[in-house]
Amino acid sequence: MKYFSTLLFFVFFITCSAFSQGKVIKYTVSSGETINQIAQKFKVTPYDIYELNPDARSGVKPNTVLLIPAAANKNADKKETAEAKSTGNSKEIIHEVQPKETFYSIEKKYGISDEALKAANPILEKNGVQIGQKLVIPAKGTAPKNTAAAEKKTKEKGPEKYVYHEVQAKETKYSIAKQYNTTVEDLEKRNPEIVSSLPVGYRVTIKGTAPKTETAAPVSKAEEPKKTESKKAVSYMEYQVKPKETFYSLGRVFHLTQDELVALNPSLSEGVKEGMVLKVPVGYVAPAPIVAQSQPAERAVVSTPAVVEKPAENTGGGIKIIDKVKSETVSADPEIVELTKKKGQNDRQKLVLLLPFNLAKLQTDTTGMAARLKTDKFLNMTLDFYSGAMMAIDSAKTLKLPIDVSIYDSQETKTTSNIASLIAQNKLQEADAVVGPFYQNNAESTANSLRLYNVPVISPLSKDAANPIDNLYQTVPSNDVVRNAIFDYMRAKNGNIVAVVDKKKESVINYIKQNQKGVVFAGLTETGGLDAANLKSLLLPTRLNYVVMETGNTAMIKATIKALIDSQKTCQVQLVILEPNSTLDTDEISFDNLVQLKLMYPSVTRDSDEQGAAIFKKEYKLKNKTYPNTYATRGFDVTFDTMMRLVQGKTYQETADLMTTQQVDNKFQFYKKEDGGHANKGVYILYYDSDLTLKAAN
Repeated sequence: MKYFSTLLFFVFFITCSAFSQGKVIKYTVSSGETINQIAQKFKVTPYDIYELNPDARSGVKPNTVLLIPAAANKNADKKETAEAKSTGNSKEIIHEVQPKETFYSIEKKYGISDEALKAANPILEKNGVQIGQKLVIPAKGTAPKNTAAAEKKTKEKGPEKYVYHEVQAKETKYSIAKQYNTTVEDLEKRNPEIVSSLPVGYRVTIKGTAPKTETAAPVSKAEEPKKTESKKAVSYMEYQVKPKETFYSLGRVFHLTQDELVALNPSLSEGVKEGMVLKVPVGYVAPAPIVAQSQPAERAVVSTPAVVEKPAENTGGGIKIIDKVKSETVSADPEIVELTKKKGQNDRQKLVLLLPFNLAKLQTDTTGMAARLKTDKFLNMTLDFYSGAMMAIDSAKTLKLPIDVSIYDSQETKTTSNIASLIAQNKLQEADAVVGPFYQNNAESTANSLRLYNVPVISPLSKDAANPIDNLYQTVPSNDVVRNAIFDYMRAKNGNIVAVVDKKKESVINYIKQNQKGVVFAGLTETGGLDAANLKSLLLPTRLNYVVMETGNTAMIKATIKALIDSQKTCQVQLVILEPNSTLDTDEISFDNLVQLKLMYPSVTRDSDEQGAAIFKKEYKLKNKTYPNTYATRGFDVTFDTMMRLVQGKTYQETADLMTTQQVDNKFQFYKKEDGGHANKGVYILYYDSDLTLKAAN
């Protein structure tokens, strides 16, 4: 049980076993898998899987056992059908409905149309298919006249054909359905995962064949300028309205007034409705963010897609990725990544990444790269962060964000760097944002040097409390911010807060006494153990009781848990910890008891199961042959978040004051510190629910 882990690694366990007579295969779903992926693995369609597993339409969880139609089963079905048709003197077959059979599976098995089956069994129109029901299967040539043509047509067409479509940025269900001459209803029927959302990169199963690509007629040179000019004048995209969006929120996203929105979309005259597909000018909206309801103090919450599946290859020169398996040639020159090549565009943003590769040391190191990677943790951390940042750059490149990214070797140690040299060469002064350096004192030195140029410096990894520098942004919440977040949450829920703290935890005791007034401490015995009777007396039957437990003593932990479980008979109790506690990971502590008490804790990261996060992990695995660790994910989150802020039509500083953002695992909610500078208070409150899953508290 790793309740405090900032990143869960996905390990795939595939267990396949055949049912009797080999008709279907049992398959155990691995973490992160979707029906679409499983269908591709077994060379069937998602629709085939839904036939045998109707509940899968609402999604599948890890360790769910699915029934997969096997190739042998299909052959057996054909043989069984042929035998049934050839036996007996009757022209009709009686079929008894089996569990999980549907209209579609029965019709497919016997090669008949929907109309023919319902015509032979009128009761189906009213009651549908029921388990144990005996149906009359019309024999060949006995179909009603009005269905004969349809059956003939079906026979001529042969098996139903499917194509797959990979969702691109800005596409909607409506635009895809129109492209393939189908309906949104049919798309959702065959792909239940897209009912609530349409993630970029998702592989949609579509009935039919791929649309023909029309070859454009040659355009004369004289016509080309007019065509380009027309596109620049009017360029529109489709946008699907999200839950809870209003004219006000749409206006903020697209920079249009209510009248302008209605003029483009007359249907809005009846009000904004979820699911509506709107026509909006492309130039008015940033290519990724989805803006939800604003928080108090006008802080907009911006959620961006984690990664674009199958991002464009990075073809720029300069620093190359230092692969952990294969060392490539490394150049000290900066890498300029051009994300778009639009002519006449002058509002490009400039992002600089300062990463401590320490190339000079690598080039003179006689031990070799492989040996260095085994012993140099700092280099490994740098490479992991860089690999995540490159995923972000590839995603932005695919989205055609107007950003140029320069990557420089900061040549860092704890006390030195080459930042002064880069500034002397005028490499940083024109940047719209700088990510790095890694060490806190180097980040502060960089911010101080760039303060006169009003360049924001984003510290990506340091947890230290920063000195007051106006243009410095700390992305990792400090320990006190993390602790404050969970106490604020408990107070917001009007909870009764009781602390069980070991005498050895003096820093925790002092923190609570100085910063969290009103929290009562449970009594301890003379030997330092918990006074269980005193703890129970502090719990209130009329309020939710939060018990903050901070101790590494196994006996105290067990005593606290037992007292709280006993108290659940008369009052509501939830167990809380302020920081990771390795003692809770031992076999001596029952995980079931922790779940029963809904163990809750604050975390600067989450392990998201959203589609965007799953795509990021999948694409990272394909590119790097391993799943992303904490540093790789943070490299992506910090870099992508910075780029997205720069394309909002505001400065980075303005977005920091207005927007809370959330990426794969990290949340960025900046605030101005009283003494100067900015810090992040984006903290998740996580807890274990009764279904054994880790959830974010509301």
